Amino acid sequence: MNRTVLATVTGLLLFSTAAMAQVEQPSQITVQGTALIARDSTADSGSLSRSETKSGGFLVGYSYQFNNWAGLEGNYGYTRNIQNYFGSATQSSVQADIHELTGSFVVHIPAGVSHIRPYVLAGAGALVFDPTDRSLGNGVARQTKATFVYGGGLNYDITRNFGVRAEYRGLVYNVPDFTLTSLHVDKLTHLAQPSVGFFFRF
Repeated sequence: MNRTVLATVTGLLLFSTAAMAQVEQPSQITVQGTALIARDSTADSGSLSRSETKSGGFLVGYSYQFNNWAGLEGNYGYTRNIQNYFGSATQSSVQADIHELTGSFVVHIPAGVSHIRPYVLAGAGALVFDPTDRSLGNGVARQTKATFVYGGGLNYDITRNFGVRAEYRGLVYNVPDFTLTSLHVDKLTHLAQPSVGFFFRF
């Protein structure tokens, strides 16, 4: 039994090593400009709803491709927008910097077309909602929300080391309330994040 397990592990390691050897430039750094569009949310009671302004930002990342089809990617993103909360008799707005930290498993899809490398991804991370000086006070505080991320896109190789990336990412997370009960919607929301930018492979 132990010999079978050892043989299986050895075989997998040899296969992985051979597969990794096929990727000449496994590392990639990306810099992208993004648009961020969030879905509006309303509490089950109907007494509170929330929307946020559309915004632009940037996304930087590093990815490592283990073999022809699998890899990992880490990203940091930034934007600033305004979260608007509407109650039955009140309205509140919080301007915040949003920091996006995510890690994803990436599946590379054979395209059969020269210079084009499509992929899909799924992972998790955190969104940090950091109120600006304009919105601090009255109990408003920084808050971190866990997020699920999914998406896909394609890399277009212009040269051996450089190219263009177009991507769509979707993030699912709980609506932030900045630690205030009065802003607690208690709903999942969805953030659409299309982007385009450049990459460098090495």
